[in-house]
Amino acid sequence: MNSKRLSYSERIKLSNNALAQKLLKLMETKKSNLALSADVTHSEKLLAIADKIGSEICVLKTHIDIIDDFTTHLTEELKKLAKKHDFFIFEDRKFADIGHTVKNQYQGGLYRIADWAHITNAHSLPGSGIIKGLAEVGLQKQNGLLLVAEMSSEENLLDPIYAEKTLEMAEQFPDFVMGFISQHKLNDDPRWIYMTPGVRFAEGKDHLGQQYVTPEKAIIEHGTDIIIVGRGIINAEDPVKIAKKYREAGWEAYSSNI
Repeated sequence: MNSKRLSYSERIKLSNNALAQKLLKLMETKKSNLALSADVTHSEKLLAIADKIGSEICVLKTHIDIIDDFTTHLTEELKKLAKKHDFFIFEDRKFADIGHTVKNQYQGGLYRIADWAHITNAHSLPGSGIIKGLAEVGLQKQNGLLLVAEMSSEENLLDPIYAEKTLEMAEQFPDFVMGFISQHKLNDDPRWIYMTPGVRFAEGKDHLGQQYVTPEKAIIEHGTDIIIVGRGIINAEDPVKIAKKYREAGWEAYSSNI
């Protein structure tokens, strides 16, 4: 998909989702379409990297259940950093159960995700009840939901038919579903925000089947909006310097395509 697109600012008024509108405005103002996947296992390291990289990103993506020393102090501090550096927090929970269960998982338990994560995501596999359950909690907080339409891992089972069904499901809940986790844009509807994981300057894959595409390929060829970079930044000798490079590459690719 290599056609020209509307700018982020032009799409703000077209979105039904309050958080999507805020995110598009932030991206345009901050000139960043970079999300950092901060998959670290200790609170201190997560807060440190969020503070160092926060000025470069529009979204910080977390996996809160891999934190070995989790307390609610961590999420309170993450909220402060999000406000300080002007980014949104995306908890990559990938809910995948019936509506009643995911509602409780989202609002309660140890992590109380809905209280601090502006964005979360879910698989569409259980049916529309999963969106309804999450929406009962998230809508009143003006949170947003991403549906997992495609994955970047090798041999995953999310085929084009699954992606199409996921899109159809999203269209029933445009006030809560803000977009998709995917490798490609699913259609030309400017309401949806697409986030693509597995982005790196060098294409290839790791030993566990994670497949990588470049920022330019993700944005220009595949039509995504936000590139998600993890180990390419986290494991760099100078993470701040590399994050700047990814931000510049992502923004240049977007700018050349509007």
